[in-house]
Amino acid sequence: MNTNLLFVMAGGGTGGHIIPALAVADELRRHGHESFFIGTQRGMESRLVPAAGYPIEWIEIGGLNRVDVTQRIRTLAQIPVSTVRVLRIFRNRKPKAVFSMGGYVAGPVMIAARLAGIPIVVMEPNAVPGLTNRLMGKWIARALVSFREALSYFPEGRAEVTGMPVREEFFKIQTRPEPAVPFTILITGGSRGSKTLNEAARGSWNLFAQRMRVRILHQCGTEMFSALDGEFRGAGVSGEVMPFINDMPKAFDSADLIICRSGASTVSELAAAGKPSILVPFPFAADDHQLRNAEAMVRAGAARLVLDREMNGQRLFDEVLALASAPRTLQSMSGNARAMAKPGAASRAARILEELAVR
Repeated sequence: MNTNLLFVMAGGGTGGHIIPALAVADELRRHGHESFFIGTQRGMESRLVPAAGYPIEWIEIGGLNRVDVTQRIRTLAQIPVSTVRVLRIFRNRKPKAVFSMGGYVAGPVMIAARLAGIPIVVMEPNAVPGLTNRLMGKWIARALVSFREALSYFPEGRAEVTGMPVREEFFKIQTRPEPAVPFTILITGGSRGSKTLNEAARGSWNLFAQRMRVRILHQCGTEMFSALDGEFRGAGVSGEVMPFINDMPKAFDSADLIICRSGASTVSELAAAGKPSILVPFPFAADDHQLRNAEAMVRAGAARLVLDREMNGQRLFDEVLALASAPRTLQSMSGNARAMAKPGAASRAARILEELAVR
């Protein structure tokens, strides 16, 4: 394989877009290649990419999906300007292929790549592709998806199920033959926390204290931490409330059941770890993709689904009690989750990018 090939990483805004792209860039680096990113200065890429040691070029672009009219008009005006900016970057740097995680940042990059004749590889982590990938899908060279449901959105023969890059520590988690004593629950609404899950957890503590011995690990975010931590200490339940969990693989390993949102990164980690879960999709996610992700996990027999508007302390307690009382069901959910795991996603993406670059 030729060395010193140059690749573009497109996608930004959230860690769910950036972290998988960084994993692919790391894999390309191990193969002797170089990568640079294109993003915005207000997204998480502005911190994560430089910290990982990769150069980044800036563009100005906003969203089109689930935004107000003013933002939509502003974004439509930014698209041609940003596309011209990206074309100039391509002319100067001469990349061989583009890797895109989708999202609004990827729009001008993918348009410019199409105009410049540069092959595009997209990684679509959700059961229903985002707006950018749906609009640009017919122009891509290869689509790498996490759910079989997403294959139909791309040209036949150009899409395959690879899963998402997930830290190796999640794959190393061993399946327990039986739940621990006390039964351990991990609750997490992501790095910023979830008000719905925070309030549901708060409402469940007295029920657990009276009727079921459990240990609760709860990542609640910084906003509600002070209030929740103080109340939890007096609730008579074992465990800990934390604003942020630094070692999430370790937290997964200790849990018998995980209650969480259903973003693409989260469900990929659940699959890699083989953990049964109760999924509470974020109701305002673009294209309702969190609900679609959760439904795919439920169809596979790996999770239970509770809608955001239905989740409260009583419902959380009832769902946990039902599953904790059915260890065989938990074992089945665990096996079904692990069957959905797809190791080697970053390596596969890197190989495809190399093949397209030298073709």
